Amino acid sequence: MSERRPVLLAMDFQQGIVDRAGGGAALAAVSRAIEAARAAAIPVMYVRVAFRPGYPEAAPANPVFGAIHRSGDAMTQDHPATQLHAALPVRPGEPVILKRRVSAFAGSDLDVLLRAAGATDLVLAGISTSGVVLSTVRQAADLDYALTVLSDACADRDEEVHRVLTEKIFPRQAAVTTADEWIRAR
Repeated sequence: MSERRPVLLAMDFQQGIVDRAGGGAALAAVSRAIEAARAAAIPVMYVRVAFRPGYPEAAPANPVFGAIHRSGDAMTQDHPATQLHAALPVRPGEPVILKRRVSAFAGSDLDVLLRAAGATDLVLAGISTSGVVLSTVRQAADLDYALTVLSDACADRDEEVHRVLTEKIFPRQAAVTTADEWIRAR
């Protein structure tokens, strides 16, 4: 069997999203996972969602992104709310991927970066569980990555949805564990 090459993806840990989703506990868990990944020489990549001024990527008919046309500039790529949370300082060499849809792969260069890194396994953390994490799990599984979801490094506005996804849906395609359990297994 060939050597396993994991990559940790910290997804949508942006100032505005962490604040809106009440993601403080997930932020703390992903911070611990990032430090452990760095110590184990596991690449860390960050993903954030944002749009160009005027939102040309967001069709008004899109049920998820159509409303942002009316939101002002709060989701543009240079707005403070779309920047990575200050609690997650990016180190040199750690890519920040800009996506234009829900999945970390959609409208981004994530696939290119993962292939260049030789990634075989993805360790996922993100806000929201029912958004970026679910969409990325589905797409990454279809791309044949081995997956781990750090359940406490994910958050969702709806705790029941988070529970159902992490306990019933994700285990069909991913190992689901906590950040501390994953760290101990390094």
